[in-house]
Amino acid sequence: MESMGDVLRSMNNSELRQRSRALEDSLFNNPLIKKLQADHPELEESRWKLNISRLYQYVEDNNHCSNCPGLEKCPNDFPGHFSKLTVEAVNGSPDLYERKTPCSLKIAKDKENSIRKRIRSFYVDERVLNEGYNLVDIIGKDKERAKDVKLIFQYINETKARGLVPQGLYLYGGFGVGKTFLMCYLLHELAVAGYSGVIVYMPDFIEDLKSIMLEGQKLKETVETLKNCDVLIFDDIGAENLNPWARDHVLGAILNYRMNRKPTFYTSNYPLEGLEKHLSFTSKDGEEVYKGQRLMDRIAPFVEVIPLHGENQRGRARG
Repeated sequence: MESMGDVLRSMNNSELRQRSRALEDSLFNNPLIKKLQADHPELEESRWKLNISRLYQYVEDNNHCSNCPGLEKCPNDFPGHFSKLTVEAVNGSPDLYERKTPCSLKIAKDKENSIRKRIRSFYVDERVLNEGYNLVDIIGKDKERAKDVKLIFQYINETKARGLVPQGLYLYGGFGVGKTFLMCYLLHELAVAGYSGVIVYMPDFIEDLKSIMLEGQKLKETVETLKNCDVLIFDDIGAENLNPWARDHVLGAILNYRMNRKPTFYTSNYPLEGLEKHLSFTSKDGEEVYKGQRLMDRIAPFVEVIPLHGENQRGRARG
């Protein structure tokens, strides 16, 4: 393919002037440019002609946006942005100014990224957090759980309206009824409202603490993150193999700090009574009832209990 320089060198001055006039006429007859000129009669003709490159970019970006191939394939020079032209007076003289403006897809993408930055997960499948949510699907998938789901919606709406309160939710029920999914939905909605959040899959978290405890700084940073995030979810609590150190010095310290400060949420197969029995037993020291009760004193008073009913949805196609 010939370079632009070769093309120009092959054309004589007459051809260049003719081609230039044709491009200029086409540009100033474009409906977008005609409307812009009609809206700004104060701008002299000479200023329009001095800004031909900006006018051309404005038309080209608009054409690309009218046939948008999606954000990932955006053909504009500055992907996700289009040229916006305004006429502004500087020192009393109007002139044409160009600004690169994010399109609606770019704005939505940036908003989505900012929401995700507010959410951290430990050992939770990222697909659960990123697959999106459909309210009709959440409510209508299983009518047996509809009443319980509405309580979660109510909590989200009240938090958005009034702000965070120290009381969280304790969601328990059988396998596959949607406990984790609903807590991820809650986490996402509160992140949209500006709150930071963390979800922790307890069985893997407790198991991994054995190695983290050897890295003092990493352990400190992890505990501080769980203490200070706005929204903390312990997913599948009761399924972990507890040891006294993890229970008393990690989980206990986190809950002791958060109670009366920030809400903590839980999903479990156990009702509260069953969770207390679980927390009273460790593989090393056996049953220690008072330690289980001590931890429950930092859980039970600070949650609304929601028994989630319904059918096991695992392995079923979503729809």
